[in-house]
Amino acid sequence: MTTKYNPVAMYMMASYAYYRGCDPIMTDGEFDQLAVYLLKNYDKYRSHPHCPTQDDLRAGTYLGDYPTIVQFALDEYRKLI
Repeated sequence: MTTKYNPVAMYMMASYAYYRGCDPIMTDGEFDQLAVYLLKNYDKYRSHPHCPTQDDLRAGTYLGDYPTIVQFALDEYRKLI
C-alpha cells in the first residue's frame, strides 16, 4: 500500500466519513485492505495517538469516539480529492 497520507489517519477519516458522515471516501474493499495493512504493520503504527485497536481492525470497523482533528482532516482531504 502506498499513499502519501498516514494510513492511520486515512483509516480514521474513512471510518468517520462512512459511519458519521454517510459519505464514504473509499470503497469497502479499499477500507478492508487498509485494515489488513494496518494489522500487518501494527507495531509500526500503534504509537500513533489515534490508532485503532487490533480488534477494531480485525472487525473492519471503528465505532469509538473520533478526535476533532479527524473531522477537520477529512474536510481538508475532501478539498484535495
